[in-house]
Formats: sequence, C-alpha cells, structure tokens
Amino acid sequence: MKKLNIYAIALGAALLLFITNIVLISIGKIEQAGITMLAFFCVLALGFKGYKSLKGYVFTSLLFAGIVMAFYYPQYFISFKGYALTNLIVPLIQIIMFGMGISMSPKDFSNVFKSPKAVFVGVSAQLGIMPIVGFILAKISGFPPEIAAGIVLIGASPSGVASNVIAYLAKANVALSITITSIATLLAPFVTPILMKLLAGEFIEIDVLNMMWTIIKMIILPIGAGLIFNKILGSKTKLLNQIMPIVSMVGIGVIIAIIVSKGRDSLLDIGGLLLVLVLIHNICGYTLGYWYARLLKLTERDARTIAIEVGMQNGGLASGIANSLGKIATMGLAPAVFSPLMNISGSILASYWHKKSPKDQT
Repeated sequence: MKKLNIYAIALGAALLLFITNIVLISIGKIEQAGITMLAFFCVLALGFKGYKSLKGYVFTSLLFAGIVMAFYYPQYFISFKGYALTNLIVPLIQIIMFGMGISMSPKDFSNVFKSPKAVFVGVSAQLGIMPIVGFILAKISGFPPEIAAGIVLIGASPSGVASNVIAYLAKANVALSITITSIATLLAPFVTPILMKLLAGEFIEIDVLNMMWTIIKMIILPIGAGLIFNKILGSKTKLLNQIMPIVSMVGIGVIIAIIVSKGRDSLLDIGGLLLVLVLIHNICGYTLGYWYARLLKLTERDARTIAIEVGMQNGGLASGIANSLGKIATMGLAPAVFSPLMNISGSILASYWHKKSPKDQT
C-alpha cells in the first residue's frame, strides 16, 4: 500500500509540475522552466513505475528528461575534459548491435521458410514505405538540405529492437517481428546507402560505398561478434541477454541527448515543424504498413506486426550514420526527434491493440 501511495503522490506531483510548466511558458518564462520540466519527467517516470498499465512509459519519460536536460544544459553533453562526446555514438551503437547479435539465433530466420509471404511483405514495406514518405515530407518541409536529408535517413533505416517489444505488447506476431527486424537490419548496409543516394541525393552528396562500409562496421561486425559469442557460450549468455536491453535503452538515451545538445540552435528554429512532420512520418508508417499487409491478404495479427515494423525505425543507427558524415547537429535531428515519439505512439498503439485480440488469431 505504501508503494502505491508513493507512486500516486508522484503522479500528483507530476500534475502540479505540468501546470507550473504551462504557466511559465504562457508568461514567456520558458527559459526558466528547465528545472521544473526535468523534474516533471523524472517524477512522472516514478509515478508510471507503480502501475502495470503505465510501466511501458517509464523509459519514454526518462528519455524526455534526458532531452530536456540536453536542451537546457547542452554543455554537459558536448564534451568532457576536451573529449567530444559525439565520439561515443558509434561505439554505443556497436554495443547495442552486439546485444542484438547475442539474442539472435537461426530460429529467428525460420519464418522465412514458414511464412515467406509475410516476411517478404514486411521487409518490402519496411524498405519501401518509410523512405518514400520521408522523401515526400523532406521535399515539402522547406528545411535546410541537411536537416531534410535526416527525414529521408530515418525512413531509410531498418526497424530496431523496440519494435519487437511493442509487437509483443500489441498481441502481434513476435516471431515474425524479430525475423523482419533481423533481415531488414542485415540488409541495411547495402539498401540504406542506395535509398539515400536515390532519395536524399538532391539534398546532400552521398558516397554509397563509404556509407556501406560505415554501416557494416556499425551493424554486421558487432552482430556477427554477438552471434559467435552466443554460439561459443550458449546458455551462459542468459545473464547478458537480460542486461543488454537495459544497456541499449541507456545507450539510445545518451545518443539522443548528445544530438539534441549539438543541434539545439536548429531545434529552436524548426523544432515545432520537425516534430509535426516526424509524427506524420511515424503514423503513416503504422497506417500504410497495416493496410499494405491487409491488401495483400495477410492476417490481422501479421498486419499488426508489419504496421509496427514499418512505423518504428532504428533511430540509433540513423544517428550513427549522420555522425559518420559529420552532420550530427543537422542530419541527426530527425532521428533524435523520431525515437522518443515512436516510443510514445508505439506504446499507445500497443495498449489499444492489447485490449483487442486479432479476430483471426489461432
């Protein structure tokens, strides 16, 4: 009972902090709202932790706390004793990909043979819908070329492990979700650079071969190392499998905070419109992914899976690519905004679908 009271009190405090922030913003004191905004998201995360139906929002709340801190106090996320913190982005992505490799096994690809149609539909939707929608949004945005290219970049990236969790919560086909994520991720070093050349080439110069090698270093090598590690140690990797999701979430949070701190000035100029366009991109992914699958006669359960796979992208990988091009403060902005938004929208969608079992579920 005491725990429940603590969590309820936390939610009450979060409400008061939210009202305080609204008042500060309305009277033009947004620059003084840093502490209260940071406190709001931290207290909100504590409150969410006490309720089963809200636990899925704890990470997102903490993610926004990190974003607020990076926005108001960017100096702490730019460098440490002369060391540029952007240098951490690629190693963090490699650690995340290593964790993905440890959790993978040949079983993850069995759906290719069991349900080849569903896998093909999912991968084709993943690599087709989001890049094209991203290109359209980039064209109409009116943003500077490098920021516009970032919208295409997040669309041309594969889905991440977050989609597998959301698929589970949404009563979708988790095995299919993992298979699509795995295949799309392994194809990314070859497909993403080509998509960027075709769709973002008019915004910035794209060196296809250099980008391929960059993504191979960020994806293929660490995933391969994880697979070998898993093969050699077998069941001994169980503890590591439990730790890596937490490490991955922290890593994504650090990456986003670094990007926000570097791109703070640009976000002040175009943040509102970028937020709207990224949200449209995300929702189009869910909607078009779902109806594309239904149009091709897949079950509702598989259609849910594909909707989630299409709508949720690997923002960390996109950020790493932007950083490798030396454009983290511009090209990296769309991925940084997309990641927390997709966690919110994905959790809401999962909550809605969780209450409605697929009609054709066997």
